[in-house]
Amino acid sequence: MSTPEHDRILALAGVFQSAVLVQQLARESLCGQTAYRASIRSILMLDAPDVASLFGGISGVRTGLSKLREQLGGRSGPHELELARYVIAMVQLAGKLPRHADVEQELQEGISAARVRYLDELDQGNEVPQGLVDELAQLYARTISNMNPRILVSGEHGYLTDPGVAARVRAGLLAGIRAGVAWLQLGVFVFGIKHIKIACIFGMNHRKIVGKNVPQFLTVRVHETFS
Repeated sequence: MSTPEHDRILALAGVFQSAVLVQQLARESLCGQTAYRASIRSILMLDAPDVASLFGGISGVRTGLSKLREQLGGRSGPHELELARYVIAMVQLAGKLPRHADVEQELQEGISAARVRYLDELDQGNEVPQGLVDELAQLYARTISNMNPRILVSGEHGYLTDPGVAARVRAGLLAGIRAGVAWLQLGVFVFGIKHIKIACIFGMNHRKIVGKNVPQFLTVRVHETFS
């Protein structure tokens, strides 16, 4: 049975999972396909009964749970700092979405349309349809690319300038924002930096960070700068 605390952990793990996937794509042009499929699927789940259902079950966010455990367990280094930067920015952007009703509206319409076209195909196959990746990346570029804070994605220049990899990165960031929205909807903002790495600061109500309103649908918003 799902509990609020259980859902909070899974939602935060979803943000971490997207950060891991984006980092892998930027540095190697490839990423874990099972995790990527689960994260992309979460974007299309506008009416999931709980957070686990966003990812098709807890196994769908295993990569994020593993990374979250590592970060909170004391692991640190350049890659962890980079992940922390991605995670912080995605959560911040998720919290700012309610101030941009026009962006929310276009995102909702675009995601709803993509759901109709691709959810069945996604559920029947092992890979994410390229058409879905391209559509989500284009939606991201139309709605999010001019908003702050900017996410500077670090990696190999040759990969980041490849249109296919860039599309997968944008879709991955969109999934991270989606998980950030779910986390904020649960009513607690649990986030901070400790010993130059991700840690948790409990007890801060998310309304102190993002105001009274939290997006009530999947919503997304980010700006990435490839370099």
